Amino acid sequence: MICTLRRPPAGRLSGATSLDGVTEQQPRQQPQQFERGTDGPKVIVVGLDGSDSSLRAASYAGGLARRQNALLAIVYVQPVMPAGAAFGVPVGDTTGEIAEELVAEIRSAAERVKGIWDVRWEFHTVRGDPYNGLVTAADELKADAVVVGASESAGHRIIGSVAVRLVKAGRWPVTVVP
Repeated sequence: MICTLRRPPAGRLSGATSLDGVTEQQPRQQPQQFERGTDGPKVIVVGLDGSDSSLRAASYAGGLARRQNALLAIVYVQPVMPAGAAFGVPVGDTTGEIAEELVAEIRSAAERVKGIWDVRWEFHTVRGDPYNGLVTAADELKADAVVVGASESAGHRIIGSVAVRLVKAGRWPVTVVP
C-alpha cells in the first residue's frame, strides 16, 4: 500500500481517504495481455539466390537469428522457366544444382563458426517466382520476419523488386539488406 500526503481533486477519489487527509492509493494493476513468452521473432525467413546481396542478407539474418535465438529458415526459390524447358534445356537439373551448391556453402559456413555462434537453421526449396515463393514459404513456416537482399537488376526499377513487393504486402516485418 502506498500513502501520499496530497489531496485528491474534488469529486474524484483515487483511493480511500482517511480523516487525517492522508490518501491511500492501491497499486495499479497492469492489464493482463497475451504473450507468447519471448520478445522478438522466433522464425526468420531469408531469401537466398546466390547473389552478393542475398548472401549479405543471409549473414544479417543469421546474426539476427543468433541474437534472438530464432530459427533461420533459408529459402531458395527455384525459378520455373517453361520457355527454356520447351527448347530442351534441363532447367530442373540446373536449379537443383544451384540449391545443392547453396546448401553446401551454408553447411561450410556453419561448420566454420560452430561452437562460436550456434544458429538453428533449415534450408527450404520452393518452385515458382521469387515473390510468390517467399510468400508461400513465409506463410507455411509462420514467419515472424523476412529478410531479403536488395535487387541488383536494373529491370526491377520498372517492374518492382521482390523486396518492394514484400514490403507492400505488409504481412511481416521486412528487412532489405543492401
